[in-house]
Amino acid sequence: MRKLMVIAIPVLSMLLFLGIMLSGDFLKKPLGDDDNIPEAIDELIRTVQDENWADAGIKAKELHAKWNRIVNRVQFSSERDEIKSFYISLARLEGAILAKDKTNAIMELKEAYEHWDQLAK
Repeated sequence: MRKLMVIAIPVLSMLLFLGIMLSGDFLKKPLGDDDNIPEAIDELIRTVQDENWADAGIKAKELHAKWNRIVNRVQFSSERDEIKSFYISLARLEGAILAKDKTNAIMELKEAYEHWDQLAK
């Protein structure tokens, strides 16, 4: 019995940790309407293209809130640099919206989408 426990506990621990590390693709999928990042980015791109800056500012804050909900789920299965890069893209996006700079806002949204796509890969 002791030999079984000595082997089983490390094996089960390794399987648990492996499952957590590989769960990123599953965990970044939306679980509801309030955490769909790709849809929020696409909607924000359309808003910026229409140059509706007041609505874009609101949607950027909503995107930031959605990201804060999701980052807790994927933080153990994603690279820290990708998570930080997404935060930086959101900060630059908010600056571009404040400056009413359509080109930079769209560039930052596309970059944020790329970081989202590379998350947990």
